[in-house]
Amino acid sequence: MRRRVLDGSLRILLAEGLILPTGLITASVLTHYLGPTKYGLFTLTSMVVMWIEFCITSFFARTTIKLIGEADDWRPWGANIVRMHLLTGCAAALLLWGCSSKLAQLMSEPALTGYLRLLSLDIPVFSLATAHRNILIGMHKYRERALASAGRLMTRLLLMVVLVAWGFSVEGAIWATIGASLFDLSLARLHARAPLWGAFPVETRQIWHFALPLFLAGISLTIFERLDLFMLKALGATAALAGMYGAAQNLTIIPALMGGALAPVLLAALTHAIRDGELSLARELARDAIRFSICLLPFAALISGCAPAIVALVVGRTFAPAASFLSLLIFGGFARLLLAVASAALIAANKSGWVLALTAPLVSIAAAAHFVAITRWGATGASWVTTVLSVLAAATSVAMVYTAWNIRPSHMTLARSAVISGFTYLAAVIWPAIGLMLLIKLAAISGLILAAYLGAGEFDKHEISLLSSLVCPKTPESEGLR
Repeated sequence: MRRRVLDGSLRILLAEGLILPTGLITASVLTHYLGPTKYGLFTLTSMVVMWIEFCITSFFARTTIKLIGEADDWRPWGANIVRMHLLTGCAAALLLWGCSSKLAQLMSEPALTGYLRLLSLDIPVFSLATAHRNILIGMHKYRERALASAGRLMTRLLLMVVLVAWGFSVEGAIWATIGASLFDLSLARLHARAPLWGAFPVETRQIWHFALPLFLAGISLTIFERLDLFMLKALGATAALAGMYGAAQNLTIIPALMGGALAPVLLAALTHAIRDGELSLARELARDAIRFSICLLPFAALISGCAPAIVALVVGRTFAPAASFLSLLIFGGFARLLLAVASAALIAANKSGWVLALTAPLVSIAAAAHFVAITRWGATGASWVTTVLSVLAAATSVAMVYTAWNIRPSHMTLARSAVISGFTYLAAVIWPAIGLMLLIKLAAISGLILAAYLGAGEFDKHEISLLSSLVCPKTPESEGLR
């Protein structure tokens, strides 16, 4: 069972990992053709719609995985969950359409009205696609879930390049987003045809029991993640500066998407293990997931040290000020990855209230801190507030997991990660590289990070053998487990 879960997790992580090449190419194309001002407007538009979409999907996401994973027949739960997504998605789209002019006025950007109304069409489609992908995870159809994610990312890249390069500007980028959601939905429904019509009675109280605290927690975390950009613009920043900051945020989205891929699979695996009475296996999976997240810290240090070169390569020298924001925000991004993994472990242990207690205060604390920091230090202050609060929330979540599961990362893992991160940052700063040499530098230092972990004994022979067999399966048994 552990092997099958690891294999499925690896597939989804690899699929979501396509965000690295597709996201970098997309950001490069958009910044090149749109420029700082229009790119800032597109970033603000996407930010608002992403808030709404994530609020809708977070209401049901982890609840869907847990209920589908525990059910003998997934169709009654699937039918009701899909319908709820459709209704809430349509209602949210209509609400955004009506409020778009007020939001544009708040941002002092009249052009936002049309952009928000157009991108509102994506909300019900994205909501439905996400519902089907969550059902696939609950059914343990990890390969199909990975296929849907890969299809969405590749389609978005293709449409972005074609439409924006052909001169459709911000509208082209928005239509590319909508088209990718439609393709995502079509792929997911091929493998999880949740009934849209007919009567499928279920105990809806179970949905609300799990969904409400997780929904509130999801809203709090989503608002927190983008509150810095919102307050920066509301407190007087220009659209160009918002574009700079938004570019830095977009370059930190990789750990967030990794958390979005790993956390649901972990929740499904833990739910399945607990249902089968395999508590020791559940603890082992939770501990390994947290350790994996901590071991990614040197890669955050690598990106931080290479921030100026990465910004110049991906979005161009025009966005050079974004490097200082990226060097800080990347640590906050990896901290939220750890927070997502720890939250999945808490939810599996029926501690949804703990997740809410952790995330709910973040918005008010961040708002007050951003007001002070942005007023005095501008965008740099915003990046510091987001990063520090993300790290504190992640550390607190790990302490909560220890209380609920009696598991924690070893002191040696923490020490190794810290030491390797320090040397990684120094190497990234000392070794100058631009263009193609930057890619060689990133690959070389990444290889040294892995070698350092292996040399320090972080991974035992069984773990190395297991991971090697998953990446390069050689036996009929491993092939049959795909």
